[in-house]
Amino acid sequence: MFITFEGPEGGGKSTQIKMLSQALEGQYSLTLTREPGGTTTGNKIRQIVLEDVSLDIEPLTEFLLYSASRSQLVREVIRPALQQGDIVLCDRYFDSSLAYQGFGRGLDLRFLQDVTWEATGGLRPHLTFLLDLQPEIGLERAAARGQFDRLEQADLQFHERVREGFLNLATAEPERFYVLDATRTPEELHAEILHVVQSTLVFRP
Repeated sequence: MFITFEGPEGGGKSTQIKMLSQALEGQYSLTLTREPGGTTTGNKIRQIVLEDVSLDIEPLTEFLLYSASRSQLVREVIRPALQQGDIVLCDRYFDSSLAYQGFGRGLDLRFLQDVTWEATGGLRPHLTFLLDLQPEIGLERAAARGQFDRLEQADLQFHERVREGFLNLATAEPERFYVLDATRTPEELHAEILHVVQSTLVFRP
């Protein structure tokens, strides 16, 4: 089973992945990963596209770098883990590119989807948790962690478009997305996420 966690900055995705993995550990074989990164190549791309804020990266270049990291991750980590029966928990996946580079940067969504299909071999998550919150709150949380990365440095209007993009994606695929109010406590969110995952595992062949 392939589960992804998406949402604007500061939504608590990493926290929820950690809590869910701890709850499932010992019952299931798990693989935890993230985007961009998760492989040697992907980690180098992460340094370029997120961590080195001195670089001037065009939106199309940014998207293609994310796609390159994603292609490597699918082939090196995600597909092999799924083939051996693992539950894969991934911190962001292609929905982030559609929201950030599509709705946020204004790139053509059809083009992004076509490249994503090639990069992933058509691999889609079985379940996606969208941790939703207002950009102002998310950016305040991100600021409390320390220095902003490239995406976090963008203006508020950009982050508002990104949030709208995520919500549009969720509306278009209600069978895959589960939207959560990320202003709730981590414990409340975890309890709901765990319930959804366990229920899905029970009914999944």
